[in-house]
Amino acid sequence: MQCDFRRRAFNGALAALAMTTTFGMALPGTAAAAGYPDKPIKLVVPYPPGGATDIIGRVIAQRMSTALGQQVIVDNRGGAGGNIGAAMVAKAAPDGYTLLMGALTSHSIMQTLESKTLNYNLEKDFAPISMVGAVPLVFVVNPSVPVNNLAELIAYAKAKPGQLTYASSGAGAPQRMAAELFKRAAGVDMLHVPYKGSGPAMSDLVGGQVLTMVETVPAAQGFIKAGKLRALAVTTPERISMLPEVPTASEAGLPNFAVSSMFGVLAPAGTPKDIVERLNGEMMKILQVPEVKEQLLQQGAYALSTTPQQTTERIRKEIGMWAAVIQDAKITGD
Repeated sequence: MQCDFRRRAFNGALAALAMTTTFGMALPGTAAAAGYPDKPIKLVVPYPPGGATDIIGRVIAQRMSTALGQQVIVDNRGGAGGNIGAAMVAKAAPDGYTLLMGALTSHSIMQTLESKTLNYNLEKDFAPISMVGAVPLVFVVNPSVPVNNLAELIAYAKAKPGQLTYASSGAGAPQRMAAELFKRAAGVDMLHVPYKGSGPAMSDLVGGQVLTMVETVPAAQGFIKAGKLRALAVTTPERISMLPEVPTASEAGLPNFAVSSMFGVLAPAGTPKDIVERLNGEMMKILQVPEVKEQLLQQGAYALSTTPQQTTERIRKEIGMWAAVIQDAKITGD
């Protein structure tokens, strides 16, 4: 009897231990989410103040501060094309208090272009939370170029192989990569002229020192509306409200050509799932608010909201797409 009692007691203790272990594994994340956040959150923008990433980040930070009941502070950590700030977040404690406002297309390009010098991995070192916006691109030419649509640009480039110059804001910029993707898709050879930023590139394009460019709509639309540049096509699947009269690349004769500069929020890898889901839930609600959509649209960005898994898949797609372009065109960094 005493032996049976001890056996039952021992078995009961094992069962209790199993239950404690099972529920104990779930409790840390649940407890983290329940008490989260209990202090300010840092949203790292890996670029200087004033750019698209910074402005989008400030819109998100302001709204998230209200939604979470804790201040979300924008921390600009520019340098190395966004890599310094990204590396800082990758190495931060995975507790939900340090987040990255990422220019995901740029980071995806750098994953291949700067693979030997990067000290973080975009897929392995982050827990994606949500996409937040996409900035469309547009094909523009100096008015001296005798083309009025994308099909004519392709024909013109084929007639002058290696002679038609195209500008970009940098060797690894999304604008340059979109132009390289165009070259592959259209089967044309154009001469790349890199600049240090969109401003100088656009100035020389308007001045006629270079002849064409794929640029973000916000940077180009003022010149387009003033007649200083001619818009040929936008790089989105559908026409956009900012340039409603400009056809898409698909409409203009380049089927399935779609490229945008993507932005999203990431946490360090290992951040508890419940915290990631809490942040994602709040962002999903914020990005549906008409005023927020309008604020982002004023900066040339269309609001997006995705699940963490959808964000992960989008990053994987971006990395793969740009890796193929970089390898095929034998592109190197500055």
